[in-house]
Amino acid sequence: IASIMNRVRNLKNKYRHEDNITDELNCTKISADTTDNSGTVNQIMMTTNTPEDWLCFLLKLEKKGVPQMDVSLLNRLIGRYSQAVTALPAEKYSQDESYARILVRFAELKALQDPEEARDQFHLARLNCKKFAFVHVAFAQFELLQENEKKCKQILQKAVECSALPLEVLETALQNFYLKKKQLLSDEEK
Repeated sequence: IASIMNRVRNLKNKYRHEDNITDELNCTKISADTTDNSGTVNQIMMTTNTPEDWLCFLLKLEKKGVPQMDVSLLNRLIGRYSQAVTALPAEKYSQDESYARILVRFAELKALQDPEEARDQFHLARLNCKKFAFVHVAFAQFELLQENEKKCKQILQKAVECSALPLEVLETALQNFYLKKKQLLSDEEK
């Protein structure tokens, strides 16, 4: 325990004395360790720990490749998104759009590995961030891709009932569903 506490103290001192913490949090600097970005993660967790900082870091990490084609990157991203979800309490951030985007993207990445786990993550996102239409549409899109049209339609209708915003996004997604389109929202509509 003493060894662990000493290491924690050393890490805190290291980051407390670093001059460019704000650059790191503004996503303008890359950690010296580009394989796991543990320095960046530790800084976020020990300083601000906000959904905005996490989302900025995660999106920057995603730009390093294509998760659908790089299993190593996919696993790294899933690990980092999992850390973000764990570090950010839902009670505090359920009304935060960046937090909702983290939950949705985590579920989308999980869908590449395990659809059942992804479904659980989408449920979690919808439960915690019901006011955002994009959360419901992402879950409905997932169900549509799983060829579960009935569930897709149900999710969109419940989103309208719970007054998720913007309503126009839900109406467009429902309209595209009824037109039998495979994408509920085009890139332009997103």
